[in-house]
Amino acid sequence: MFTTRPEIAGTFGVVASTHWLASQVGMAVLERGGNAFDAATAAAFTLHVAEPHLNGPGGDAPIILHSAVSGRQHVICGQGPSPAAASIEAFEKLGLDLVPGTGLLCAVVPGAFDAWCVMLRDWGTWELADVLAYAIGYARNGVHVVPRVSATISRVRPLFQEAWPTSAEVFLVNGDAPAPGSLFRRPALADTYERLVGEAVGATREGRIDAARAAWYKGFVAEAVDKFFRGQDILDTSGRRHRGLLTADDFAIWSASVEEPLAYDYRDHTVLKCGPWSQGPVFLQQLALLRGFDLGDLDPVGGEFVHLVTEAAKLAYADREAYYGDPNFVSVPMETLLSDDYNGNRRRLIAETASAALRPGSIPGYAAEVDHHAADRLALLDDDAAAGAGEPTLARLGASGGDTCHIDVIDRFGNMVSATPSAGWLQSSPVIPELGFPMGSRGQMFWLKPGLPNSLEPSKRPRTTLSPSFALRDGEPWMAFGTPGGEQQDQWSTIMFLRMVHHGLGIQQAIDLPSFHSEHWPSSFWPRVARPGKLVLEGRFADDVLEDLLARGHDASRGEDWSEGRLSGARIEADGQMYAGANPRGMQGYAVGR
Repeated sequence: MFTTRPEIAGTFGVVASTHWLASQVGMAVLERGGNAFDAATAAAFTLHVAEPHLNGPGGDAPIILHSAVSGRQHVICGQGPSPAAASIEAFEKLGLDLVPGTGLLCAVVPGAFDAWCVMLRDWGTWELADVLAYAIGYARNGVHVVPRVSATISRVRPLFQEAWPTSAEVFLVNGDAPAPGSLFRRPALADTYERLVGEAVGATREGRIDAARAAWYKGFVAEAVDKFFRGQDILDTSGRRHRGLLTADDFAIWSASVEEPLAYDYRDHTVLKCGPWSQGPVFLQQLALLRGFDLGDLDPVGGEFVHLVTEAAKLAYADREAYYGDPNFVSVPMETLLSDDYNGNRRRLIAETASAALRPGSIPGYAAEVDHHAADRLALLDDDAAAGAGEPTLARLGASGGDTCHIDVIDRFGNMVSATPSAGWLQSSPVIPELGFPMGSRGQMFWLKPGLPNSLEPSKRPRTTLSPSFALRDGEPWMAFGTPGGEQQDQWSTIMFLRMVHHGLGIQQAIDLPSFHSEHWPSSFWPRVARPGKLVLEGRFADDVLEDLLARGHDASRGEDWSEGRLSGARIEADGQMYAGANPRGMQGYAVGR
C-alpha cells in the first residue's frame, strides 16, 4: 500500500507529533540520554512556541504514560478546574445562558504546566532548565511560522487591534500577522520561562521542579493572572465585555493528579483512556458496541464500515452528553456503560439505515438528559466559520474549536508517553502582558443548566475533549497514539485503531487512509451546536461509497482530499522494534526515530 512517507522504524527511540520541531526536539533529548518523559516534556514546551494557535502555556494537557520500571500505566490529569467564583448563578446575573467561547469568563486553572512538571519530577531524569531550553531558544531567537499560524492571526487581527491590544502587541508585526516562513519571536514568553528556571531552586532535582511549580501556582504567574483578570473588562463571544473570575487562590489550591486509566479489552488488545472528566471513554464505548460486528470482513474504506462506525459513535457520544462529568462531583456509571449487557442492548439500535436521533441509553437511577436543541444555535456562528480538519474553526470574536496538538514517545528503555496538549490558544483570550501568553477557554465546555453531569460548579473540571490514547497487545505495552480535533479526536483515533487491528495496517497506512467524522451530537465548543445526521467524508472516498451512505439516510458530503485527521502514533513490537507515523495533512506532523 502506498504511504505518503515511510513508517519510521528503529530500536533506540521514536517520537511523533503534530509539528516537526517538537518531534526533533524530543528526539534530541533521547539522543542526549534523556528518557521518554524528559523528551515529551521538552517537545510539549516547544509546541507552545511552534503552534501557538493550537496550544499554549495557559492550556491543558492530559497524559497517559507507561513506566518500564514499574510496568504500570498512569494518567496525569492536566485539566484544571473552574474558578471558585464560577457558578451558574454568577453567569445568570450576567445575563448569559452559555459560557462564552473567548475572553476571561471561560478561563480555568491552566493545568498543562503542572502536568508536565509532575511527569518530569516523578518519571523523568532531566532538570526543568534543560527541557525548557529548547522552547526558550525558539521564543528568544525566533520560530519558523507555518501558514496556519499566520492565517489564524490574520483572522483575529481586527479583534486584537480593536479590543485585545495586549495580544496585538505580541502577535502582530507592524500591524499584520507574521508572514508564513518568517521567524517569529516571543521575548516575553522567553522571559517567563527563564524566570521560572531562575526560581527553580532547591537541594534536589525534584525540589527544584517543585520550586518552579510554586512559582507558577503560588507565585508570579498566578499573581499576574489575578491582577489582569481583576482589572480588565474584555470583549468575548457574547458581544459584551466581562472581567474574569479566575484568581490566584484558584491556582494555589490545585495540582495535577495521577490516576488509573480506564481500560477496555478488545480482540487481544486493551485500550486505555482518561476518565469521564474527558470524552475519552467514548472510544471504549465504541469498541464495546462494535465488538459485535466482524469489521475485518469489511472494506476499511467501504460504505458498510463507515456506516457501522458512525452509528456506534452516535450512540457513544449521546452517552457522553448524558453521563460524563467530573467524577469528583457526579456519579458516572462507567461500569454499566462498558458492560456487555448494556452494549448488547445498545448494539441492537444500529440498523441498516442512519439514525437521525440523539439516543442516550437508559440506566436506572440516572436521568439521561441531553440537549435536543443544539441545531437551533447554528445562527450564532458566522457564515465564514467553515470547519477545518483538526485546525482552528474560527467564528466571531475568536471562538474556535478543535485546536490541539499531540505527542507520542517511546525510548530505548521501553517507557512510553501519549499526550494531547491544548488550549491557551492565541485566539482564546488576551495575552497577560507580564507573562507573554493568554489563558485558556476550556470553561466553555460547561453547561449553564443545573443538574447535568457537566453543569458548571465551582472548582469542577470541565468535560474536556482532550483524549490521548494508549493500547496494550496481549497484555504488553504496544502503542501510544492520538490526534487533535475536538469532537473528532475519539472518532479519528478509533478509526485508526480499528483499521490496524482488523485489517493489519501499520501506523502510517492507517493514518494515510481517507477518514471521516460525524457532527451529529452537540459540540463541546461555543455555541454548542449540533448538525444531526451530518457525516463528512474525506474527498478520496469513492463515489459509490458516498452514494451508499446517502442511500442509508446519512447527511453525507465530501471535503477536501486530505482533510480528515491529524493523527500520530508510536508502537513497540515483541522483537523490540519501534515504529512511528505522523499525519501528512497540513504538512506539519512528523515522526522521527532510529
